[in-house]
Amino acid sequence: MTPGRGKHRLLLALCLLGLLLFGSLGVWQLERRLWKLDLIERVEARRHADPVPPPPRAEWPRLDTAEIEYRRVSVTGHFLHERETLVDALTERGAGSWVLTPLQTDQGTMLINRGFVPPEKRAAASRAAALPQGEVSITGLLRLTEPDGRILRPNEPAAERWFSRDVAAITRARGVADAAPFFIDADAAPNPGGYPVGGLTVVSFRNTHLVYALTWFGLAGLSAAGLVLLLRSAQGRRRWTGRSSP
Repeated sequence: MTPGRGKHRLLLALCLLGLLLFGSLGVWQLERRLWKLDLIERVEARRHADPVPPPPRAEWPRLDTAEIEYRRVSVTGHFLHERETLVDALTERGAGSWVLTPLQTDQGTMLINRGFVPPEKRAAASRAAALPQGEVSITGLLRLTEPDGRILRPNEPAAERWFSRDVAAITRARGVADAAPFFIDADAAPNPGGYPVGGLTVVSFRNTHLVYALTWFGLAGLSAAGLVLLLRSAQGRRRWTGRSSP
């Protein structure tokens, strides 16, 4: 086999491999897009449904996180205000903190994100009127824990520097036992004195699967074009060789 023919066959194999690989990736992205659209639809339905009780304690060890996040829930209990935690926050209202407070319920302790406060309201004494006592009912969205902090900004419990709502780390630092593995974002029901401000949950799902699919299909098309050109080139060479033979 001549070197030229070997190179030609290698190019044919690469074009065929590219066609199959890129085509498969394009189909996979279309399937991912359908999954993402279904997820968005289910989450939107949960957010606007009537509130239900949070998952009972018996289910906590085996929760299906895909089915519970952003579920609208309602829970009753007593706040443990002396164990609140301030978590760094950047919201539509600017920079400040989330106020996370344990709520003692008959199912155990659940961490409640009561809402946003600006820097001047970080101190609990500055919003004493917003510290409800006795039994309270909270309605909001069930959220999954945010472990470890942010990229390049890990949580520092010993220094009281929190950059994510890490349920396990926060409850451990506050000495809260039998805590739920999730937290609840309180809704926009106003607090006395105006703070914290609830109802600021951002529900956003990145959905660029169609763009990726078109990219992969475009590369598959280029591979197919290359395959056609190589095959035509081979046919042309065979015809020329046939004419040139004595």
